[in-house]
Amino acid sequence: MFSDKEWWTGIATTSLKIVGIIILAIIFKYIVKAAIANVFKVRLKSPLRLSERRENTLFRLLDNVASYVIYFVAILTILTEFGVDIKAILAGAGVVGLAIGFGAQSLVKDIITGFFIIFENQFSVGDTVRITNFEGTVEEIGLRTTKIKSWTGELHILPNSSITEVTNFSVHNSIAVVDLSIAYEEDIDKAQNIIQEVVKNAKPNYPEMVKEPEVLGVQMLGASEVVIRVTAEVLPMTHFKIARELRKTLKHELEVAGIEIPYPKMVTYQKEPLPKEHK
Repeated sequence: MFSDKEWWTGIATTSLKIVGIIILAIIFKYIVKAAIANVFKVRLKSPLRLSERRENTLFRLLDNVASYVIYFVAILTILTEFGVDIKAILAGAGVVGLAIGFGAQSLVKDIITGFFIIFENQFSVGDTVRITNFEGTVEEIGLRTTKIKSWTGELHILPNSSITEVTNFSVHNSIAVVDLSIAYEEDIDKAQNIIQEVVKNAKPNYPEMVKEPEVLGVQMLGASEVVIRVTAEVLPMTHFKIARELRKTLKHELEVAGIEIPYPKMVTYQKEPLPKEHK
């Protein structure tokens, strides 16, 4: 057998065909990926386009599905080169699929849940979400898993079937809340007027603001301070940044106006010594 030239020719031919199939599958994958990307580029210019986050999610999902299909077809084609009867495999796929379905119910549930997440637009790639105890930015939504990156850098990979409750912070505008403490000894009306004047001119400096900030008034009477609350409607997930900037600006203006912000104070009492005749 090893000295048979036809046998070696057949081996070489089969090997070349397999290599060719693998190369064609890789090339076809990149062609399909480029075609999908071009379709979504055209949709970005369309007046009927979806939201950018959802389009990014659908692009990754379609790219994922296309890769699975291309690799599956390539594997079947390679098997035919080894003389495997593909028709028998496909005919038995139904029975095998039924058996696998009973043993891999969680996998099927992951895939079905993943489709519902995308087509119901529960959240998209780039959204900031909270799922159970995990909070962060959605990096990828696949057929089986969802990847969430927390703000400290950890990447959480969650099976789609485990996603039962989702809090999406990127759908509606956020509210920046700033609580300012003013000492009881200060003029509260004067402090509130200064705050009102500052927030009135704040919106042009912060493009993230949707509306002009609002001074709600006295929020709480504490043990040593009066708390004045300021709120501002801002773009999704920019409320932390705007709150920090407003807090800094308001503190500076109150200091310039001589309005004291309370801080812990300690009063020391020194007892006078008793007269000598009482000793």
